[in-house]
Formats: sequence, C-alpha cells, structure tokens
Amino acid sequence: MPVFIASLNSGSNGNCYYVGNEREAVLVDAGISCRETEKRMARLGLSMQKVKAIFISHEHTDHIKGLGVLARKYRLPVYVTDGTVHHCGDVPKELCIPLKSYLAVKIGNLEIIGFPKHHDAVEPHSFMVTNGDIRIGVFTDIGAPCEHLIRHFAQCHAVFLEANYDEEMMEQGRYPYFLKRRIRGGKGHLSNKQALDIFIEHKPSYMSHVLLAHLSKDNNCPELALKMFTGHAGDTHISVASRYEESPVFVIDPLPVAPGDSQMLNQITGQFQFAIG
Repeated sequence: MPVFIASLNSGSNGNCYYVGNEREAVLVDAGISCRETEKRMARLGLSMQKVKAIFISHEHTDHIKGLGVLARKYRLPVYVTDGTVHHCGDVPKELCIPLKSYLAVKIGNLEIIGFPKHHDAVEPHSFMVTNGDIRIGVFTDIGAPCEHLIRHFAQCHAVFLEANYDEEMMEQGRYPYFLKRRIRGGKGHLSNKQALDIFIEHKPSYMSHVLLAHLSKDNNCPELALKMFTGHAGDTHISVASRYEESPVFVIDPLPVAPGDSQMLNQITGQFQFAIG
C-alpha cells in the first residue's frame, strides 16, 4: 500500500506535514490556521476526514498556531509530550494524549514513533511514520545531528529534512549576533551543509524522496539548497517545501525497480500530484 506525503507549509511562518495511506492520515504539527490547512488540503485532493490525529513536535508558535481550532473542529486526538502541552497555550487539553519517546502509536495501519532531538524547546521530538514496509521521517527544527536522527534517517524511504540556512548567507546577513548564535548554536537549526552531510553519509539506497524543509526566508535560497543536493541525489527526488504554499502530493511506493526504470519511477511518483479524495 503506497504512502502519500505533502508539506502544507514549511518555514518560520508555519509548519504542517501530511502523511497518510488510502484510508487514514496524520498531520505532524499544525502551524497554519485551520482554514488555510483545509484550503491547501482541498487543492491537493486530500480529505480532512482521513486525518485521524495530530502529532506535535514542540511548542513554538510556528508549529502549533492552528492546533486549537483544527483539533476542536475535527475532534482530533493530539499526541504531545506532557512537558510540551503545558507551554502550548490554546490547546484542547481534553484531546491531548501523552506522547512518550519511542512508544509507538497505532493509527489504523500507520505506526508513529517520536524520538528526542536537539532544539531549544521543552521536549522537542522528531517523528517516523511507518506504513507496512514504508517509512517516512519528519526531521525539522534540529540544532545538530544526533544518534536518534541518524538511526532513523538511515531507515527512511522519504523524509522532510531541515535545511534552514546557508552558512555564508547567515554570516553576511542582517540578523543580530545573538540570533545567529541561537540558530547555529547546537539547539537551533540545521544548515544546508549539515543536512547535506547527513544525506550523503546516511542515505539508504532505497530513499526515493527528500523534501528540504524549514528554509529561512532571509538566510537561505531554495535554488541554492536544491543545487547543493541535486549533485549528490542519484535516483533520489529532491524538492523544496515552500513557506508560501503546499507541495505536490508525493507517492511513496518502494516497489523493486530495475536500474533502467529509475528515471521513469521518479517521473511517476516524484512529480505526480495524486488526488485521494
């Protein structure tokens, strides 16, 4: 059974990622408004009725801004750590379910595991979503690679991977020193180079898609990040998750493919906007 993934928005102005199969789906973070979430999913042909839960990575506003309205309207369980929920503000406590590191959550045929990451939040977590033999990683807001990240990255068929800033653009940019220090200080965000190093050193041969995520508006450039990765991509389809609009829906289906068929597979599964109403 294939898995369908999409970024509904990715950046400091809001983050929300969709992962689902033909019957059920989950959202990782809810950082855009309920109305905008609905509009973007509708444009992609995705149904909110298939969304069965929301998983929250941490309490920063760009990850929870739309959580209260969205969860209440659709009566969605919210998986969030105990420490995080107390810093979330408008969150429906009656819908919250404690998220425990490495304790798998079953949502239909989906299995979701959260695990710790380096970020300046209370109890920040990354996620891996598994459907049968297919594994999807949501790895953003990471200050530095750690063993948790590397171990899960090396298992994934597709990932949302943070590539927040270009080191030279950051150094020459207008941000004050304290903010630059926060971003690159080990509990902020990954640079293009850090993300690329993870990709080169730990990418499994079967990884079909990478969506570069959470790009800085001021300290990065989508074309620059894409160019850095493309030269090392091989058969992996690389794209950038926009901070202004939804991505296409990517179809992740790890069927065996002969080497000569890899280009055709990328065209079919990497660029086909698949509607599952």
